[in-house]
Amino acid sequence: MIILGSNSEVAQAFVEKVLQSGEQFAYVYLFTSDMENAKRFAQHIDVKYLQQSKIIELDLLREIDYSSFDDIDSELLFCATGYLGQSTEDGLYDQNNTQKIIDINYAKLVPVLNYFAERMERKRAGNMIVLSSVAGDRGRQSNFIYGSAKAGLTAYLSGLRNYLFSKKVHVMTVKPGFMDTKMTEGLPLNPTLTASPKQAAAAIYKAYKKQKNIVYILPVWGIIMLIIKNIPEFIFKKLKL
Repeated sequence: MIILGSNSEVAQAFVEKVLQSGEQFAYVYLFTSDMENAKRFAQHIDVKYLQQSKIIELDLLREIDYSSFDDIDSELLFCATGYLGQSTEDGLYDQNNTQKIIDINYAKLVPVLNYFAERMERKRAGNMIVLSSVAGDRGRQSNFIYGSAKAGLTAYLSGLRNYLFSKKVHVMTVKPGFMDTKMTEGLPLNPTLTASPKQAAAAIYKAYKKQKNIVYILPVWGIIMLIIKNIPEFIFKKLKL
């Protein structure tokens, strides 16, 4: 199993959910930019589930040596890579903030996903589970730089799913709403609309087993975003969302 963004609480909860189900792998490949955190998680799954893992350093803000991935092979990939960055109010004209949001959520991530998609295509087998965001469903003033990057990722995954369908590779797009994670720490989140990492992992695993295409972690977000997407633009542009 390949885990991109392996220090994500959702990614780690998903790994545990899969292992609890009885699935075992030659290795769980933990891609991360935080080696110490990954080492602690690797030790945890080794002790609790007798599951071997390998930690691979991956920093999307640096040049990537793809040849170092040549020995990595799996038919299941889970990607929770993401970076929220500053809100529009705080960071709209901060070029470093903008570039980092775009790079981590889309520009530098897509080539990595393409690399593993090609390998699955050659084997004619595989599942790719990638976390995008409800923020990509429509640009809103509060976080439209982040939302635009996630919109690009969602469109990419839609096209990739279409392309790989006949190659026996399934691509699932996951759209979390509010998540109780380090990335949202300190934000005033509505508890009714917020999922825990364990809730998310359970929903994602269930959808993966059913080979769903697009999944909202909490179904209510599908309704919310359907409403938001259908507000006429002449009204929408006046709203503070």
